[in-house]
Amino acid sequence: RLTPVLVLATLISAFGSSFQYGYNVAAINSPSELMKAFYNETYYDRTTYYLSDFSLTLLWSLSVSMFPFGGLVGSLMVGFLVNKLGRKGTLLLNNVFSIVPAILMGSSEAVHSFEIIILSRLLVGICAGLSSNVVPMYLGELSPKNLRGALGVVPQLFITVGILVAQILGLRNLLANEEGWPILLGVTGIPAALQLLLLPFFPESPRYLLVQKKNPEAARKALKRLRGWDNVEDEMEEIRLEDEAEKAAGFISIVKLFRIKSLRWQLISIIVLMGGQQLSGVNAVGAAWDWGGLGLGRPGIYYYADEIYKNAGVAEDNVQYVTAGTGAVNVAITILAVFVVELLGRRILLLLGFSICCTACCVLTAALVLQTTISWMPYLSIVCVLIYVIGHALGPSPIPALIITEIFLQSSRSSAYMVGGSVHWLSNFTVGLLFPFIQEGLGPYSFIIFGGVCFLTTVFVFLVIPETKGKTFMEINQTFAKRNHVSEVYPENEELKEIPEERKKLPEEMELPEEIELPAEMERSEEIELPKEMELSEETELPGKQKELPGEQKELPEKLKSVSEELNLVSEGLKELPEEVKSASEGLKELPAKLQSVSADLRAVSEALKAVAEERQEELKELSPSASEQ
Repeated sequence: RLTPVLVLATLISAFGSSFQYGYNVAAINSPSELMKAFYNETYYDRTTYYLSDFSLTLLWSLSVSMFPFGGLVGSLMVGFLVNKLGRKGTLLLNNVFSIVPAILMGSSEAVHSFEIIILSRLLVGICAGLSSNVVPMYLGELSPKNLRGALGVVPQLFITVGILVAQILGLRNLLANEEGWPILLGVTGIPAALQLLLLPFFPESPRYLLVQKKNPEAARKALKRLRGWDNVEDEMEEIRLEDEAEKAAGFISIVKLFRIKSLRWQLISIIVLMGGQQLSGVNAVGAAWDWGGLGLGRPGIYYYADEIYKNAGVAEDNVQYVTAGTGAVNVAITILAVFVVELLGRRILLLLGFSICCTACCVLTAALVLQTTISWMPYLSIVCVLIYVIGHALGPSPIPALIITEIFLQSSRSSAYMVGGSVHWLSNFTVGLLFPFIQEGLGPYSFIIFGGVCFLTTVFVFLVIPETKGKTFMEINQTFAKRNHVSEVYPENEELKEIPEERKKLPEEMELPEEIELPAEMERSEEIELPKEMELSEETELPGKQKELPGEQKELPEKLKSVSEELNLVSEGLKELPEEVKSASEGLKELPAKLQSVSADLRAVSEALKAVAEERQEELKELSPSASEQ
């Protein structure tokens, strides 16, 4: 059930981290012209001349591009931090990458420095890279399986809320003016400060505590707080089973992740989903990211949004309100996704979302081509933009990060998020960098490319991605084990299976190690002949030179009994060895027979010694010291 502790942990982590991602994506859009003027004036105050157009464009491009670059850096930090500090600990540390740049950006105008804005954009990018990966991971591990989908979509909801808040505060009559833009950039520190104060009172991921910290009591305590009842042993057992399944694999690094056969299709799936999410024509949050500050426009569907609104009769001053309205639609549909993800399932939302985006791109292409010749085409274009936003908010935006949590187990999840996050930010950066050139060459036909990406991703989801709704992590991975053609989630000795066949073949003549080299006399299958002085028979007469033996020699019969028992154990062990050697190599056909013979010979020696120890104690007492030792 949805307990207060689980609800509050979800809201605080999503508001304190995911909200900042969305906010910082959109916050720099509205005041772009004001900020470029500040760059120019600051440079003039220092040097008494203004920046060239090229220099100004370069500085602004750095300000914009530092954010996705920081996101990539943050994604690469995920694996180390979540394993070292835990999920909650990483989120707490991540607030540093929000509060510090918020202070710097808020004071940038007062200290007359545009350099600290560029540095701050890198830091908030790192914050976004960490939060976009760690929050879904944290919430996925806190949630029971029946609520995992709904709570897994909450981070994306707060990303869209962050965009909407930035769009509203970025209206010209609010903070997008000469006095307000530093405040607009500095607001991002408020959610981080709240998270830093409140999140320590909530539990760490129980899976992290049990599997990685080996602390069952702390894990049990966390589960009791999250579930609201004391009987959590079933869930503890589920986590233990997952831990047992992973012990053979150990921690899985990125390099190992690409090499393990049992994770092959999971890895391909997250690469395709994250790439499809970003290359489908809109960035991860559907924001109006102003790469247009460079005079190049914004990536994907929003590039044409302003022009579409103007052609439909929207006044230029009112376009900002329509853009904010589009952001509100994005939020509303993401809220809907929170409630339907457990009803319809992840697979259906992905198929539906990418299909809607593909259709919208195709229709939008026709509408943009014909909008100057048919009067009602601009209105159709607006409808296509809204339908596209709806489709993306239903599936492609919220579901991929949730899927990463579900299709990987504890030992590989952090590395999987590093891969998924890297693909996310690299694809995001690629779209922003290449789309202006694509648009210049293809014009409105550029959306055919995005439609093609959506179509191919839809086909992949239909063929590969299973439904994960209501399943445990182990059940989901067992489904992928069949697709990967392995019998277990983490097959033991999997690395051995990947060794080339010629390296696994045993040589034709297998030599025994020196430690177990058998004497030449014992390699014969015939009965072992003992030295004459050691042959014991009924007729054997023992020398009787010394009638009285020292005390320690009186213990000889008992010692011989002990030797006999040990030889029996060796004999039994050698009996089992031939079958193992036989299964190792068919070329060793003669060795089992020899070992059987040696076993029989040792048993004969053992029995003879036992008979001596039990039946001839009096005669042994008459042995000379040298004979006793022999």
